[in-house]
Order: sequence, then structure tokens, then C-alpha cells
Amino acid sequence: MKELTKSGNWISGLQWLFFIFTNIVVIPITVGAAFGLSSEKIVSLLQLSFIVTGIACMLQALIGHRRALMEGQSGLWWGVILTLVTSASAQGVPLTELGGSLAIGVMISGVLTILIGITGMGPRIAKLFNPGVMGVFMFLFATQLCGIFLKGMLGIPFGNAAKEASINMPVAGLAIVIAILVILISIKAPTSIRRYGLLIGIVAGWIVYTLIFGSDEGAGAGSGGGFGFELFPFGKPVWNTGIIITTVLAGLLNSANTFGALKGTDEMYNELTTNKQYRASFSLTGIITVFAGVFGLVPYSPYVSSIGFLNQTGDFKRTPFILGGFMFFIMGVIPPVGHFFSLLPLSIGSAALFVSYSQIFNSSLRFFQQVTFNTLNVYRSAVPLFVGIIIMTMPSNYFATIPDFIRPLVSSGLLVGIILALFLENLFPWDRLGTSEQKVQAQKSKEERLRRDEAAMESN
Repeated sequence: MKELTKSGNWISGLQWLFFIFTNIVVIPITVGAAFGLSSEKIVSLLQLSFIVTGIACMLQALIGHRRALMEGQSGLWWGVILTLVTSASAQGVPLTELGGSLAIGVMISGVLTILIGITGMGPRIAKLFNPGVMGVFMFLFATQLCGIFLKGMLGIPFGNAAKEASINMPVAGLAIVIAILVILISIKAPTSIRRYGLLIGIVAGWIVYTLIFGSDEGAGAGSGGGFGFELFPFGKPVWNTGIIITTVLAGLLNSANTFGALKGTDEMYNELTTNKQYRASFSLTGIITVFAGVFGLVPYSPYVSSIGFLNQTGDFKRTPFILGGFMFFIMGVIPPVGHFFSLLPLSIGSAALFVSYSQIFNSSLRFFQQVTFNTLNVYRSAVPLFVGIIIMTMPSNYFATIPDFIRPLVSSGLLVGIILALFLENLFPWDRLGTSEQKVQAQKSKEERLRRDEAAMESN
């Protein structure tokens, strides 16, 4: 109780609120617009996202993995869904059929995630996601989402409107200034101020933006009236094998977010993630994902970007995070409150998130530092990284000749990069390649990783 009354915890909780908000607000709006929903339905989708995300964050911190890690709508899933919408339009597949099949695929993915949790398969699957895989995943994940937020900083709208858009120089200029401000606070300011750098940047940017441009560019949540839940808002369940296979596979690969977030914070909490934490985390994520499939929300997972936020603020305590999740829940329950915060300019929120996600580069390097590279085994990471990045830059029409049922998969640089990394790391004995000295070092690193994993499982 004493923790809840500390003003510092409430201020840190407010910063968590803004971090959660800026991560979530864009997702239901862009997905709703992509499926052609009315503004009223998008408002309902947005507010339901606030409610579910707030509850998910609190549950994970209290009975799940019990760390200050945001549980939110997955960036990996977000990218896959938008890619599916684009490809469906090009192939003449009705959006209602896509939405219905997507709902089935998401619910199946949720059930599989629950099974991973209750059967204790998490630690075994985690062994496949070794440092080489996690380094590739972290780098490609940050690259994809930083690309999205950089476009937001430049005033380029999300969704189909981006095709004919151009850089908005005044908006981009202010967003770049805010990003620089947050970076300077993180580098130069005293520790007591540094941890609130994102909050200071967002509030200052919001005020300046409103004074210069007004408040028209916000998230567009519509009016502050009430809202109602709707089952399967994107379309009634329908079976399309190609779409369902792609979504189920995306759901399995989405487990990389859980491994990335938990492994990436082991050092911060000075302990390895236990089997019990994996069980609880996967089970909760799976339950929420099934719910998301029914109500048209983008599926959930622990946010890897939380690592950047924690590095940025230096505050690893759960209490501020729980308070932030609670306040976010209240935003959804009280429509006028959510409407007010929906006026946050996307360019300002994108600037803050760009800085935060840039910290993931450091996490990627830490994983790569656990891998002994040489001229013979460098392909283990170089191939997935380069192929993934190149695919991210390729226009969607390049994939028109790919069979329909795998087109959404192979057109996603992030998914292709993760799959390549999983195959290359687990099918080839890379640590045996190189000079004798390099082999010895690689073997020592591998044995040390195994000892840490065994210690974590024994502690359970």
C-alpha cells in the first residue's frame, strides 16, 4: 500500500501510461481502416484495446512473468495482418473472408500458445531461440517498427493513404526536434530527470504541436461517446486454408517476442527466466489471444520494446508498471478520457517510440556478443539479416508470382529472417567451424549457456 502512495511511482506510472498508449493507439486504427470499418467501429475497437491491454499488463505483472514488461498487441502480428490485407486486395479475396479466416487462425494460435504454457514446452522451445536467433530477431524487429515510426515522424499517414502521401516538412521538423530532445535528456540529464525523458518529450511535443498546428492530426478516435463490443467485426468465421496456415505460423513465430522480452531482461533482474515464468506468461498470452480473435483485436505478446524503455528510464520496478496498466484500463472504461488521449499527434508519439525502439539495437548486439563469429560461420546471421532487410524494402508487386497460400509469409522480411535464423542456427554445427582457438571459445560459450539454462530449470 505504501508503494502506491509514493508520488515517484505515480509519475513513473504516468510515463508507462504514455509508453503503452503510444505503442497501442496506432494499431487498432490502422487495422480498422485497412478493413474499411466505420469510424464508430474503430472507436470501439480502440477503446476495447485500451481495456484489454491494461488488464493484460496488470495480470502479467501480478501472476504472469511478474516483470515490468508491457503486454500489448504484437508488432509482428500487426505487420502480418496489414500484409494479408494488401495481398487479399490484390488477389480479389473479400475482406470479410480474410477477416473470418484470420479470426480462426488467431484463435488456433491462442490455443497452441496456451498448450505451450500449460505443458511447460516454453523452455524447450526457448532452446531453439539461441543467441544467434535472438540477435537476428531483435535487429529485424527493431528495423521493421522503427521504419513504421520514422514514417510517422515524417507526417506520412498509416494505411492505404500512405501510397500517395509525401513528407510533411513542418511536422517532420518538430518530430525530429522532439526525438533529439529525448535523446539529449537520456544522455545529458541527471538520473532523476533522465528516467522521465519520454514523458517530457511527449508532453512538450504535444503542447508545441497543438500551438502550431492545432489538434487535427491526432489518432482520430472520434467522439467521446459510448461504445459496444462486436463479435468478429472483420467478418464471420470462414475457412481459407492459405490464410489460416499463414496466421498460425505467424502465431508460433510470435513466441519470439516472449523469449526476446524475458531473455532480454534477465540481466536487468539479475536472474534467468524460470520454467514457472514461461508457463504463466505463455498461458496468459494464449488466453488473451483467443479473446482477441473473437473481438477483432491484434493478438498479444510481451513487448520487446519494453527493454528499450527500461534501459531509457532505469526503473525496473513492477509497481509503476502496474499503475500505468491500471490508468490505461481506466482510459478505456471512460470514453471521454480515451478520446482526449487519442488527440495525441501520431508524429509526436512516433518520435518518442523511435527513440525507445532504437535501444533494442543494444539488446541485439548483446545477443550477438554471445556468438563467436569467424569468416566461416558468419553466414549463420548474415544471411537471415540481409535477406530480411532486403525483403522489407521490396515492393509488394514483386511477390505477385508467389503462390497465394505462402505469399504473405515470404513477403514479410521479419518472418523470413526469423525462419532462416531458426533453420541455420539449429541445423548446422557452426561452432565447429573456424580455427582451433575459435572452436574452444565457441564451445566454452555454448557450455556456459547450457549451465545457465539448467540452473534456471532446476530453480523451478
